[in-house]
Amino acid sequence: MHTPPQRVPLVALLLLAASSFLCCVASSRAAARYVITEHGAVGDGAAVNTKAIQSTIDACAAIGGGVIVVPKGTFLSGALFFKPGVNLELEKEAVLKSTTVMADFPPLYTSWEGIERYWTSAFLNFIGMKDVVVSGEGTIDGSGLAWPGPGARRGPGASGGAGGAAPAVRPPPPLAPAPESLPQVADVYATPLPTTAAINFARDPAHLPPINAAGISLPGGAGRLSPPRAIVFQDCTNVRVSGVHLKNQARWGFVFIYCRKVVAENLNVHIDAYIPSSDGIDVCSCQDVRISGCDIACTDDNITIKAGKDADGLRVNRPSENITISDCTFGSGGGVAVGSEVSGSIRHVLVERCTFTGTGSAARIKSQPSRGGVIEDIVYRDIRVTDVNRAFSFELEWRMVPPLAPPAKALTIVRNVRLINFSGTAQAGGVIQGLKGSPILDLKIENCKLTAQRGLVLSNTQDPDLSGLELKVAQGEPIVRRDAGESVPSAAQAGAPAK
Repeated sequence: MHTPPQRVPLVALLLLAASSFLCCVASSRAAARYVITEHGAVGDGAAVNTKAIQSTIDACAAIGGGVIVVPKGTFLSGALFFKPGVNLELEKEAVLKSTTVMADFPPLYTSWEGIERYWTSAFLNFIGMKDVVVSGEGTIDGSGLAWPGPGARRGPGASGGAGGAAPAVRPPPPLAPAPESLPQVADVYATPLPTTAAINFARDPAHLPPINAAGISLPGGAGRLSPPRAIVFQDCTNVRVSGVHLKNQARWGFVFIYCRKVVAENLNVHIDAYIPSSDGIDVCSCQDVRISGCDIACTDDNITIKAGKDADGLRVNRPSENITISDCTFGSGGGVAVGSEVSGSIRHVLVERCTFTGTGSAARIKSQPSRGGVIEDIVYRDIRVTDVNRAFSFELEWRMVPPLAPPAKALTIVRNVRLINFSGTAQAGGVIQGLKGSPILDLKIENCKLTAQRGLVLSNTQDPDLSGLELKVAQGEPIVRRDAGESVPSAAQAGAPAK
């Protein structure tokens, strides 16, 4: 008989998280405001302002910090690198728009898809900073519909050059093929070794090493660089992002990597057409995070919580924990996901008072046998769904597409998950699937009343408590236990709680 380990009560955790948030509010300095048009930037949507804006950031940092202000207008730029003490404000009707030339985004040492490596710098980069504020009613435009490459799409909003024409683009340079045998770290990395805690650019962007600075082989060798993420906060403490609009992110949108004490509130994230990997918000190996009042529609996960992938994620071993997501509205996208990068463990997550309309799923957990890690104390409560594809989507063998990494020595553990007060409609109740060698433990569904076309499929779950689930379906049984070869009595289909 399984005896779950002792845990801190959820209420105590929430009080602890609330007190930590009160201590971590980052506030903008009462220092000088640097309006970029007063320092050479031109907001005509045609001039490229990278040098003008970066020199403004550098000058602001040199005198101790302040606020970089983007006024009304459309300002094209390549990658920008903010420095300690320098914050960003986007005024109403201001648009800071990404160029679509790969050379404008030099590779730097970061974490991409849960593995530390050189990768495309973000459009806006905040690395190794404290007390960071990004605010305003303006827009960050990632030009995601205009980037070339696999999966790129044209559609409304694909302009980026003068007169609304698509800007000139060129693909990333070809990278050297992976060698048959991997080199040693000393052969491909200079001393001191690059870290994520500071800005470290690749020496040769055209020939990135096939191993990272820890000597771990990279998927696909050096790989091929992707278009840039929109805005990355990496190794930062006390971060507040509020009010900003983000559109057409070329890859992930708001990204937090190895951060502590983060507040993200009242953000608006939308895309105009399909863009691959267009996550709205990514929280990667972060602690004490509060996300609230956001409106997100995209074509990948609306919000996803990650903690490193496979061998490198297990090496780094940095969890995501104490995360609250509340009062958010989600349209198209994958829902609020835990994973699939979970190697460093994810714990103490609360998603509450959120609405999902036409979303792929609402509550989502995903991993693979190669990941390892522990996912625990996860609560979704007071959730309203309207015509989502799946209400629940827990897949511990998610996206098993070759080539696959070998299974971890210890498979991912999922335990202590609560689904409370769900209501609304879905195409399907969904799927809750653990691993044969590591079933989902201590799952409880409370006061959930859903109507769906199809039911909920369970496999590799140990003694789930489904007594609080009322699932009415139009087709088949409401709950199917595939591993046990059982289904609940058809009375549940008529509206009786499923046992």
